Amino acid sequence: MNIVIADDDPIALELLRESLQADGHTVESAENGRQALAMLHHGNARVLISDWEMPEMSGPELCRQVRASGLSRYVFIILLTARTGRDSLVEGLRAGADDFLSKPFDPMELSVRLGVAERITSLETRDLMIFGMAKLAESRDRDTGSHLERVRKYCEILASHLTNVPKFSSVVDHEFCRLIYATSPLHDIGKVGIPDAILLKSDRLMPAEFEVMKSHTLIGAETLGAALKEFPEAKFLSMARDIALCHHEKWDGSGYPRGLLGPDIPLSARIVALADVYDALRSSRVYKTSQTHAQARETILAGSGRHFDPDIVGAFLATEERFDQVAKQMADVVEERDRAAA
Repeated sequence: MNIVIADDDPIALELLRESLQADGHTVESAENGRQALAMLHHGNARVLISDWEMPEMSGPELCRQVRASGLSRYVFIILLTARTGRDSLVEGLRAGADDFLSKPFDPMELSVRLGVAERITSLETRDLMIFGMAKLAESRDRDTGSHLERVRKYCEILASHLTNVPKFSSVVDHEFCRLIYATSPLHDIGKVGIPDAILLKSDRLMPAEFEVMKSHTLIGAETLGAALKEFPEAKFLSMARDIALCHHEKWDGSGYPRGLLGPDIPLSARIVALADVYDALRSSRVYKTSQTHAQARETILAGSGRHFDPDIVGAFLATEERFDQVAKQMADVVEERDRAAA
């Protein structure tokens, strides 16, 4: 693994570097937190090992800076410290540390903890594979643009807001937010089983054709359910299956494929339902023009308690500026071209 280490003690820094290189890791050394942060931004390290006590920027402050820096990858952070006690542990965890190692460090213990770091960071690789599967399925429909990228971002915005809503705080946590961001792109994975004559039809679908199109929810759920049967501990497969099956269900029970009513619809699917519809409204297609945020907002509000969970609509209203920002920043190239020509 590529690792950045930070310590203002040159002897401690050299001992740590030698131990890591002996285990086959690629190491960059920083004398302080600011150097370490710059190395993370300009490199591809997946692990940061930092001393707690450093001038200019302490280890916990470095943790906070890394978590707030918007890096495109997850960095596993280990704090080296001689401190003990609950208060120090809580301070480090709140700052964003993943693990702790006592000073002076034990090389064998360090190796074991890096094994944990490798397993954690590999989850991101798994998430990239999930998204690749979703994009492969989406590639059959040439008219969807950056739909998956926007939908997962909308889901992340909604879920993050719900972490602060008492009604959902026991269910929607950091792990839920991470999982829905990773799995929401699989909502239409079942479309791989829909014939091209229906999936790619530019005109309105006939009733019989629409019934076939609706079966993509069942195909997706069956596919992901089969994988879940083989790997029952994989929580992401459970959420992905629920989303694929239920993202077209409606709060009033008029959706498909099962006509589920209200809270019987999995929360993850309720979130994706709103995100999916909002993106469809904001996107132009061969058969329709895109709506403004204000127009899409009216449609979402009109569907509260009918199509959408009112609580999810409330989360949308609380974050609508971010929705509009994502829609504009991640607009499809064709939409940008059409607006420029208007």
